[in-house]
Amino acid sequence: MGDKRAMPAAEPQIETDLPGEETKRLVEADERVISPSSPRAYPLAIERASGVTVTDVDGNTFWDFASGIAVTNVGHNHEQVVEAAKDQLDTLVYPAFCDYYSPEPVRLAERLVELAPGDSSKQLFFGNSGTEAVEAGMKLARHHTGRHRFIAFEGAFHGRTMGSLSLTASKTKYKRKFGPLVPGVDHVPYPDQSAADGPEDALERTFDALEDLLRTRVPADEVAGIVVEPIQGEGGYVVPPEGFHQRLREFADEHGMLLIADEIQTGFGRTGEWFAMDHWDVEPDITLMGKGIANGLPMSAMVARSDVMSWESGTHASTYHGNPVAAAASNAVIDVIEEEGLLANARTVGAHLQAELTDLAAEVDEISTVRGRGLMIGVEFTDPRTGEALGDLSEEIMHAAWKRGLMILPCGQSTIRFAPPLTITREQASTAADIFADAVADAVVATER
Repeated sequence: MGDKRAMPAAEPQIETDLPGEETKRLVEADERVISPSSPRAYPLAIERASGVTVTDVDGNTFWDFASGIAVTNVGHNHEQVVEAAKDQLDTLVYPAFCDYYSPEPVRLAERLVELAPGDSSKQLFFGNSGTEAVEAGMKLARHHTGRHRFIAFEGAFHGRTMGSLSLTASKTKYKRKFGPLVPGVDHVPYPDQSAADGPEDALERTFDALEDLLRTRVPADEVAGIVVEPIQGEGGYVVPPEGFHQRLREFADEHGMLLIADEIQTGFGRTGEWFAMDHWDVEPDITLMGKGIANGLPMSAMVARSDVMSWESGTHASTYHGNPVAAAASNAVIDVIEEEGLLANARTVGAHLQAELTDLAAEVDEISTVRGRGLMIGVEFTDPRTGEALGDLSEEIMHAAWKRGLMILPCGQSTIRFAPPLTITREQASTAADIFADAVADAVVATER
């Protein structure tokens, strides 16, 4: 591993009450001018960041074990990524890639089609956000197949624009008052490897639901594609049973449907492989990329097999797609992951962190499951007597951890997600697990009162 990870960052240091006075002033200003639709986990106002360390406007330092939301995979403001973006800023900011050609995004595209799961020849469309990649994938699937329907999964999150929102099925508030959405989307259960009745039964429930859907409500020859997260993100960091993706690939092939993998949160080393589908050796027809692609600069990509990328010039485009500054950052991200051995680090440190959290679960009755791959780990809290989700407890734990300097975020009904930078060390993972354990202990006591 590189020298940058040989010396762990100083532990979090909280110097003021939280939130501090400068943070309070910024929050008040924000509330006056920023749309209330933008959710905030807790009142943290970030001034600067480096690696895993975030400093707020009051001078408190935190460890970001959410990486934004699985975005800063090589750590905040990685020197190599920042330098690449700065160099590109000095050369060219906007080439109108939708009308002309530019070297940096083409160089990136050549690398991404090689890194995407599977050995087939591929082509790529750049976007600016994950939801744009999803929309592009939906449009391409309809155009290529001549079909209009989609199948997605309960608990899925694919974005908040109208097409992607139609696929999303994780929280009702995302859809309230926005209907009618894009028609022709149906959802089936996503199988959970840690299901109470076992992974085999969970797997069969999913495929029984798929068969029932085609038998009773949806003509198979109208379905353009099946959209799936290899590991569910917002739905609770849910890992599917072994064999799920292979069977889903077979099911799609049997019915002439495209398999569309949403790797927006699972990509760029998050699970210990470049993309999570690599764990199962399954090649999607379309792979959606975003979040960690450029370490914080706005960029996404929709990669498809060349025979699927069958639409003609002008069918789909975007003013800012293929931005060379974001492309330069993304090329640097790929370099850093390769040069610093971050895939292997995500696997080894991720296994260590998951083991530490599993040890904690043995001591805390309210932790029902610890699950994940690489540095994408979820800790779920349920009532040990009833099995009901303890959403209030997980929220309390999240805030208690923040007040100790550990930034984590929720997902699912009552799961805390761990998605730290791929650069963290075993020592940092252990320290974070200790901070989390203290937060859990205090939150459990507080909720019992």
